Amino acid sequence: MPFNHYAKIKRILNEQPSGWYIKIINKPTIAKNFKGETIQFPYYYRIYNSKNEPIKYCKFQQIDLLAKILAVPTESLPIVN
Repeated sequence: MPFNHYAKIKRILNEQPSGWYIKIINKPTIAKNFKGETIQFPYYYRIYNSKNEPIKYCKFQQIDLLAKILAVPTESLPIVN
């Protein structure tokens, strides 16, 4: 089974107390997909804990994939500007 970064984020969030939130960071980033293709994004997302500290390994590019792995609608994710 290939490594899934979003599944790792889900495991990390399951151990977090309530109050975590997601911020969009408007800086370009690059990611590789499972096919090995490099994709450039003009932004990325970072998850912070309730103490406003970034959570280790919780940086990602595709909010819809996070919502899918968490089994929630994208609109229900706590995204702040």
